Amino acid sequence: MDSLLFTLKDIFLLGLPVILAITLHESAHGFVALKCGDTTAYDRGRITLNPFKHIDLFGTILLPGFLILAHAPFVFGYAKPVPVDFNALRNPRWDTLKVAAAGPLMNIFLAYVSALAFYIAPLFPDFLFNDFKTFLSTSIQINCILAVFNMLPILPLDGGRILGSLLSPPLGKSFLRLERYGMIILVVLIAFPFITSTLLGFPIPILSWVLFPFLNGLLDIIKILSGIPIAFL
Repeated sequence: MDSLLFTLKDIFLLGLPVILAITLHESAHGFVALKCGDTTAYDRGRITLNPFKHIDLFGTILLPGFLILAHAPFVFGYAKPVPVDFNALRNPRWDTLKVAAAGPLMNIFLAYVSALAFYIAPLFPDFLFNDFKTFLSTSIQINCILAVFNMLPILPLDGGRILGSLLSPPLGKSFLRLERYGMIILVVLIAFPFITSTLLGFPIPILSWVLFPFLNGLLDIIKILSGIPIAFL
């Protein structure tokens, strides 16, 4: 029984921050799209805090679980993308940038709020103090990972949408045609350490090399702006 309760507590402390992060990330996309003239997400009930509207069986549960079990150097997942009709936006080019940036910015905001919440940790009773700190630390790290990962300039990630908006219209259209290959590229990047470990005898974690400097930089900024001691994270 004690083992079961411990497992349930771990699921809560680790799983709830993930669910909140992806739910608010996707809702932010839909909310900004609505403000920019596209009602698609609103009409389909995707601007909601109901996590079941956003959870993807493979991307939210199976993929992160597999990466954790495989001791991958970098764990990530994704939710069901919020449907956006980019042609329905009032200013398709620049509003696409706003819609795409809304998700990562929401995650950065959640990470910052979680860091500030460390200040109320001493108000919790002793038996909840460490669990609350674990919850907040997980929230900070998960939200920073989602923000950084989604800013990769690969379609259909948010960073790819932003890059497509910043490019000149002819280049942007050419870049958008690469979206059909985006998931293949991501899968190869994620699987690359396993492939090289099998073929060469040692892993080459390209994705970790690219993302970790930005992730550590974002975490440092959150720590500095919030004033939270590094030992808390």
